[in-house]
Amino acid sequence: MLNVGIVGASGYTGLELVKMLVTHSGFKLTYLATTQGDTTVEALHPSLVDVVSLPVEKADVDDVAERCDLVFLALPHKASMGFAKGLLEKGVKVVDLSADYRLELDTYEANYCPHEDKTHLDDAVYALVEYYRDALKTTNLAAGPGCYPTATLLGILPFIPYMDTNVPLFVDAKSGLSGAGKKLSEFGHYVHMNDNIFAYNPLKHRHAPEIAEKIEKVHGVKMNVNFVPHLIPATRGELVSVYGVLKEDIDPLEVLKAQYKNDPFIRIRETPVDIKSTAGTHFCDIYAAKNGNALFVSSAIDNLLRGASSQALAAANLMCGYDEGMGLPVIPYMP
Repeated sequence: MLNVGIVGASGYTGLELVKMLVTHSGFKLTYLATTQGDTTVEALHPSLVDVVSLPVEKADVDDVAERCDLVFLALPHKASMGFAKGLLEKGVKVVDLSADYRLELDTYEANYCPHEDKTHLDDAVYALVEYYRDALKTTNLAAGPGCYPTATLLGILPFIPYMDTNVPLFVDAKSGLSGAGKKLSEFGHYVHMNDNIFAYNPLKHRHAPEIAEKIEKVHGVKMNVNFVPHLIPATRGELVSVYGVLKEDIDPLEVLKAQYKNDPFIRIRETPVDIKSTAGTHFCDIYAAKNGNALFVSSAIDNLLRGASSQALAAANLMCGYDEGMGLPVIPYMP
């Protein structure tokens, strides 16, 4: 049994981690923290009353190092790297859910801010488990992918060798409002969000360079990625549709089945996917079809779980020598 902690326990991804870790057979949750502290997990998340009772402390690197073998950082970008640097230097394994370690230095600084921990950046392993499983088994630092890149990359990566990479990719992505976090904003107001759908940061969102960078990392080709995210009036769930052009004739579903035949949390669907079937689970459902050389790929995930917290737990399992699927949720929230 290994001791683990969560820094950033007040948000939605922190809550999802708590829910999985309290019943995990290989990890013992020994530390919860926020930047403020001085509260309890039940006060932060009343849904956990009579389920789990733990103090929530003000985050401190020395306290984490003394009490944890591994820590999940559910913090905003820039805040994570400061904690991670100190923890790694003290021998604590880190799974970072922010963007701070998921990109190459130039890509990160062009889209976020100056990086404060270049020393450990090259040691980070991108926690898209199906493509980095072996590397995750030997690292002390896992970098969680963004939720949109997770769904996009799992859907499109199997097809890159068969595509005309000179033609831009178009990614149409839709997410439930929980992907925007707990912070209040005008676009998250009920009156604005109910019965509504809208794009935000079209063609300028910083997940586009993440998708493009990882396509190049896996397949060695550069692609122009046009990414348009939307918010939909749903609490959770994410549907991503990708459009591209093939350079050769293939059976899209057979390509997917061959690629993911040994991946238990990828489900290849014979009909178009939906978000409800993956809500509350670690599954990614994928469907693909073609019309001549036009390719359509659609994938669905739970943005808070496969897009963040359960993917982080899968990485932690591998980092600590456990079975990848230990403690991962598989029963969807249906109906």
